[in-house]
Amino acid sequence: MKMINISEAKTQLSAVIEGILKSGEDVIIGKAGHPVVRISRYEPAIKHKRLGCFKGKINVAKDFDEWPKDIAQSLGLTK
Repeated sequence: MKMINISEAKTQLSAVIEGILKSGEDVIIGKAGHPVVRISRYEPAIKHKRLGCFKGKINVAKDFDEWPKDIAQSLGLTK
C-alpha cells in the first residue's frame, strides 16, 4: 500500500483516486508519518436473497410427511 501525507492528498486528490481505480490498491493518508486514513475502491455490498423468494414457485407433494407437532409449533407452523 502506498502512503502519502495529508497535504499531498489535498493537492493530488483526483490523481490519487484515479490511481486507486486503475490499480485497485489502497492508499494510506498519513499525518506526521503515522497512518490516519485508508482510501480504497468502493465495492458494492453483496445483495442477500430474501426469505420467501420461492413462495408460489415450489409445490409440495400431498403425501409429504407432516412435521412433528413440537417442531411445527417451534417453527410457528401451527397455533
